Amino acid sequence: MSEERRPARRAGRGERWVTALDRRLPVASAGKDFLRKAFPDHWSFLLGELALYSLVLLVLTGVWLTFFFHPGMTEKPYTGSYLPLRGTLTSEAYASVLHISFDVRGGLLVRQLHHWAALVFVAAIGVHLLRIFFTGAFRRPREVNWAIGVTLFLLSLLEGFCGYSLPDDLLSGTGLRTSQGIVLSIPVIGTYLSSFVFGGQFPGHEIIPRLYVTHVLLVPGLLLALVAAHLTFVVYHKHTQWAKPGRTNRNVVGKPLVPQYTAKSMGLFFVLSGALAAMAALFQINPVWSFGPYRADQVSLDAQPDWYVGYLEGALRLMPGWETDVAGHTIVWDVLLPGAVLPAVLFLVLYGYPFFERRLTGPRPEQHLCDRPRNQPTRTALGAAAVSAYGVLLLAGGQDVLAYRFSLDVELLARMFRTALFVLPFVTYHITKRACLGLQAADRRRILEGGATGEVRRTAGGGYEEAHTLLSREEAYRILVRDTPRPRAEGTEAWRWFHRHRLRNALSRWYFAKSVEMPATAWEKRRVEVVRAAPGEVPGQGHES
Repeated sequence: MSEERRPARRAGRGERWVTALDRRLPVASAGKDFLRKAFPDHWSFLLGELALYSLVLLVLTGVWLTFFFHPGMTEKPYTGSYLPLRGTLTSEAYASVLHISFDVRGGLLVRQLHHWAALVFVAAIGVHLLRIFFTGAFRRPREVNWAIGVTLFLLSLLEGFCGYSLPDDLLSGTGLRTSQGIVLSIPVIGTYLSSFVFGGQFPGHEIIPRLYVTHVLLVPGLLLALVAAHLTFVVYHKHTQWAKPGRTNRNVVGKPLVPQYTAKSMGLFFVLSGALAAMAALFQINPVWSFGPYRADQVSLDAQPDWYVGYLEGALRLMPGWETDVAGHTIVWDVLLPGAVLPAVLFLVLYGYPFFERRLTGPRPEQHLCDRPRNQPTRTALGAAAVSAYGVLLLAGGQDVLAYRFSLDVELLARMFRTALFVLPFVTYHITKRACLGLQAADRRRILEGGATGEVRRTAGGGYEEAHTLLSREEAYRILVRDTPRPRAEGTEAWRWFHRHRLRNALSRWYFAKSVEMPATAWEKRRVEVVRAAPGEVPGQGHES
């Protein structure tokens, strides 16, 4: 057999193997469709990728840290290289963290990279959820994926808290003691639940090993499974997109996954990795050697949790002292309400919001075009009010630090934050709603008068006015193509004996009644209806651009 024919035979054999595999498992066809999947190109869509790549860094650095961390609670004198703690009784967990920081080559860098990546991971998920909320990307058919995203956010908070508590230093131990107090405040079952979670009285020898298993095994497994499900739904439902010429409710315009989008996404991964590595090298975080090992009779000065649980700290500080004795059980309201009820209500609202809005709009087709926040003023105002309330609670969590740094009275700050917690969201809601309506009115003027050119002309009457030009096709498209649900009125017709759904209809009027009508011709209105029509609703009515 000649040398020229051998490569051809090997290639043919490989093709036969691929053909045989593809006949049994349609790998080639499915892979081709997946790799050519279109992804819209907009900076706001990168927030989810920041969370994904932060999780990748967390997994890589976390695996490395598990080789050196020992989650034991047995205490013995410290004999490591950090001289100020020589001879101090420390747990194995705390001593191993000091060993990683001072004795393992590159250990402090990797530990700080892990901590910074955790903060970015939680922040990216939170901001990603806000983007989805403000743009209406949770609507049909994405309600399930929204629930998965909220669950990912909840698990990321739990994962961050478990990792934050593992070093068994004075700061994290104070946070663990606070969490045990919150568990104990739950009526009737609190003591049993605390004993089950902490393995008896606090502090004990069980909690750190349990947190370790939860941190490195249970929660990461759930996170990876839910991330896979979340990405599967993104591919299956297709990505949302902003309204531009050529983009409708029935197509997706963007770059294919391979090679364009993958190259761009990998560039984001390397930029994020470099930025977090630089932060880990330059900015110190969580110096456990300064806090010392945990002691039940001590509390760290300036004790502040990580930002994602700071709102709970603030809520605990602002809640007035209030207890009630019921049938021999003491209900500690000043711990139960801010520590247990508040986060439970928060996540119940997050899970239920898509169904609440769907209740107010009624049955709606699939929505694949993003809302501009100004076009949904009530939703945007509610989100802004919630963010302002979170900001107040976060600042209240540092009440003692603020009082010390700015020489203010602690009680005065508490009263100010309590007032702001109720006043600021109310003011923020109304200001945001008026701003959204004002922006809609500005869009209407731009449609009627055109865009400003910056050129001043003299009128025939001797006055001066700014010259305007017609809006570009893309800008007019972005303004006119919008979702405008009408308030519901079913069930309250005059001929009915009993008027049903009064509350629902009243909420629907409050939610959707205020809006600025855009000046559009009959032809433009028909084009908008074609563009916003759901898949299968308007078959073959010309070009959608």
